Amino acid sequence: MNHDSNQSGVTRKRYDEAFKRSAVEHWRSSGKSAAQVARELGLNISTLHQWKKRAGAEAPAAGLRTVAELEAENLRLRRELRQVEQQRDILKKTLGILSAPSESALNGSER
Repeated sequence: MNHDSNQSGVTRKRYDEAFKRSAVEHWRSSGKSAAQVARELGLNISTLHQWKKRAGAEAPAAGLRTVAELEAENLRLRRELRQVEQQRDILKKTLGILSAPSESALNGSER
C-alpha cells in the first residue's frame, strides 16, 4: 500500500493488485456484506464494489474449470468414495464382532 497526495493535499491509499483480489475474494467467500468487509479492511464500500466489478471484467473465466478437469475430479472423488465405503464396511463388521455377545453368555454358563 502506498500513499499519494493529490492537488488538494488529500492523501489517498494505493493498494496493490494482490490485495485487491484478496479483498474481493474474502468478500465473496465470507458471506459477509460489502459494508462489513469494507469496514474490516478500512476501505470505502464503493472502492470494494469497484474492485469486484474490475475483477469480474478482467477475468470472467477465473475459477472456471474445463469439462476434462471436472471429469477427472469426479473420477477421483468416486474412487475415494468407494475406498471410504469399504473402510466403513470393514469397521462396521469389526464393531459387530466385538460387540456380539460371547457364546458363554448365550448359553448361560459361567467360567
